[in-house]
Amino acid sequence: MTRLDSPSAERNKEPIADVLARVLPAAGTVLEIASGSGQHVVHFARRLPHLAFQPSDPTQGARASIDLHVEDAGLSSVRPALHIDVIDTGWQSAIHVAIAAVLCINMIHIAPFEATDGLLRGAAALLPTGAPLVLYGPFRFNGHFRAESNAAFDASLRARDPRWGIRDVDDLKRIGEAAGFEVSEIVDMPANNHVMVLTRA
Repeated sequence: MTRLDSPSAERNKEPIADVLARVLPAAGTVLEIASGSGQHVVHFARRLPHLAFQPSDPTQGARASIDLHVEDAGLSSVRPALHIDVIDTGWQSAIHVAIAAVLCINMIHIAPFEATDGLLRGAAALLPTGAPLVLYGPFRFNGHFRAESNAAFDASLRARDPRWGIRDVDDLKRIGEAAGFEVSEIVDMPANNHVMVLTRA
């Protein structure tokens, strides 16, 4: 097993944690979708010791890395990583604890749009009224990019896989509302990224 390390996760973990400290609930378990290397969940668990965390990832290598990071950090508030692929219908049935919030960082633009739809619908089934779903990454706004670097990134993603690409806030709002969410806020973040907070209606 190999512990993965992402330079971008190191750069953005603290700005994201600052937002999470404000928008996450005071208690409960936070489900992270597509946890990747595990650096984020370890940092968030340290910053927010009043919360428990349930990481997940569809790839075995990532899950092994997550568990190694958690073991090295000696954190008892982080559960072993689960295999979850939000494209799978009914993926939320893998969760056997009450979930107070759902977090997804840098996933929806490197997956088919069906993953975004599956994430929102599954999260809606898990979350109680008033609970947040927090998304982080690059976004389009009204069909436009706010930075040329994001436009170039989007083009590179679509060249790798035409099903990938930076998602538009209007589309996220539309399918979020259909699933039972309201957009609470959109927060500007470093490196032309944003946090979108959706609240379960």
